[in-house]
Amino acid sequence: MWESESESMGGREYRDEILDSSKHGVKTDGFERRGQSWYVATDIPSDLLVRVEDINFHLHKYPLLSMCGRMNRIIYESRHTELNEVKLENLPGGPDAFERAAKFCYGIAVDLTAANISGLRCAAEYLEMTGDLEEGNLICKAEAFLSYVVLSSWRDSILVLKSCENLSPWVENLQIVRRCSESIAWKACANPRGIRWAYTGKPAGISSPKWNEMKDSSPIRNQQVPPDWWFEDISLLRIDHFVRVVTAIKVKGMRFELIGAAIMHYAAKWLPGLVKEGSGEEANNKDNVSACRKGGGLHMVVTASMDEISSIQMKERRMIIESLISITPPQKDSVSCSFSLRLLRMANMLKVAPALVTELEKRVGMQLEQATLTDLLIPSYNDGETLYNVEVVQRLLEHFLVQEQMEHSSPSRQTFSDKHRYESSSPRRNNANSNAQARVARLVDSYLTEVSSDRNLAPTKFQVLAEALPDTTRSCDDGLYRAVDSYLKAHPTLTEHERKRLCRVMDCQKLSIDACMHAAQNERLPLRVVVQVLFSQQLKISNAIANNAVKESTGGPHYFHPVFSTRKALLEGTPQSFQEGWATAKKDINTLKFQLESMNDKYLELQTEMEALQRQFDKMGKPKQASAWTSGWKKLSKLTKMTAMDNPEMESSQVPPADKARKGPRRLRNSIS
Repeated sequence: MWESESESMGGREYRDEILDSSKHGVKTDGFERRGQSWYVATDIPSDLLVRVEDINFHLHKYPLLSMCGRMNRIIYESRHTELNEVKLENLPGGPDAFERAAKFCYGIAVDLTAANISGLRCAAEYLEMTGDLEEGNLICKAEAFLSYVVLSSWRDSILVLKSCENLSPWVENLQIVRRCSESIAWKACANPRGIRWAYTGKPAGISSPKWNEMKDSSPIRNQQVPPDWWFEDISLLRIDHFVRVVTAIKVKGMRFELIGAAIMHYAAKWLPGLVKEGSGEEANNKDNVSACRKGGGLHMVVTASMDEISSIQMKERRMIIESLISITPPQKDSVSCSFSLRLLRMANMLKVAPALVTELEKRVGMQLEQATLTDLLIPSYNDGETLYNVEVVQRLLEHFLVQEQMEHSSPSRQTFSDKHRYESSSPRRNNANSNAQARVARLVDSYLTEVSSDRNLAPTKFQVLAEALPDTTRSCDDGLYRAVDSYLKAHPTLTEHERKRLCRVMDCQKLSIDACMHAAQNERLPLRVVVQVLFSQQLKISNAIANNAVKESTGGPHYFHPVFSTRKALLEGTPQSFQEGWATAKKDINTLKFQLESMNDKYLELQTEMEALQRQFDKMGKPKQASAWTSGWKKLSKLTKMTAMDNPEMESSQVPPADKARKGPRRLRNSIS
């Protein structure tokens, strides 16, 4: 990725350096390799064999002893005075670094580059090649190259930090990581107008919505440098070194928006499937991620099953997510809510530390009004439970309400001089808070509708989530009614008590006319809820008519214009669906009324016949002994009279006047008997 180039810093030119020692112990023409062994091209036979991992070096004692303090101690402290073989364990940099160090001891020129300087510096420290043994020893030369060449170059600082990944803890103890991180941080915080060095730039497939696009990999002197020019370069680093660089950039005072954008860029590079560039939609609803090694780093790819993910890969991914959470700036809009929710999903899947998950949930709660339904559908990775993690959404709502409460009570913590300034902007802030709560309420209603089809979702969890927000956040409960209806449809085995308790989450007075008409014909709702819906709508219509009548009679202010002036206009202004439903309801009522009148007429005929039979029975002169048939008819007659007394209007409207006059004496006689 990096090209060989020179960087101009302050008018000085820095290039790769060639080092050689001032003292040549053994004259040689160089080193040559035969298989797994290195030999010195000289006439003097070697008297020392050095083993580094699986590579053998056939060398001479004198050049090494004169430059390496560790070799001195190993040979002279050994019990064998004629020690001819030494094995170096855990040498940083491996055989390549030891080869360069050995060449330096023989006076052979060594090329120092950004790719090999960190390994050579650690090997020199391991071999104790200090200035006490030889002036201008390898440690002094390597330190000079690091300080004056590497740290002054943007490109070399990135490369050295990249090469330090396999040299821990030596690079930490020698402060190489810290110094490179500081150098990168200073240059990243520099004014973009003054940048004259080369950087990687953005690939064509990566887009950044907040910052300017950069098409060329190298800036031209007259070309504007975007603020995110350093994102791609630092995203090459391993996560621990990326954390060090971002921490150093924070200390230098970089804007939190840029730091958050750099974190999202890093996640997009190392965790594809977590962030889909250029779109707020999710690439896959249920992403399971596995990792593979590519190009010396961790490269994430989307797979179909978590069974293919090894424990090492899961540990690496868990470390990346935990690190990204820990370095994210605490400000509200440093990263997008969609990014935080996707990070939360992967954190739950990989069992990230609970404290960091809680911190991430608080961050999502701060900006929950920016979330989308797709991002909120977090799967539940525990077997036997619900399809989606409802408990997480409930906690997010709690954090959102706590944040809203803190913002609402924040003026009490201000000084007296700041109160007047706050009072001027308080209506705007209250309006913003109300809009945020309304958006969250609509989001929760959509979420409840989506998860209601889950057969494992208990009604208690549904009810708790529906009642998590205050009643004032919803001006209309149509979305909540849709969710309740979907839940009742997916759970037909609920008891009557459970259905009643579930329907309490919605306010019938906040339903629109269309929702009320649907609820009036919904067989899944309890009868009590249907009655409440019809009553509330009748009350609304009556109040509207009464208000219009009052306004018309009093004249009202000149600016008041009633929506409906008459009952006819009110009915004409209602939707067609309401008019059709009301006409159907009136037709059903008239049918029931007609059937009731027919039954009443039949009853009167039967009662007349019964009286005629009773008179015939009396004329026959038989004892007045009430039979079961007669007592039954008398009881029925009593019941009819009691009903008529309770509803005199119906009695007067249904019984003809002639019948009333005829029934008067008989009613008295029946009551006496």
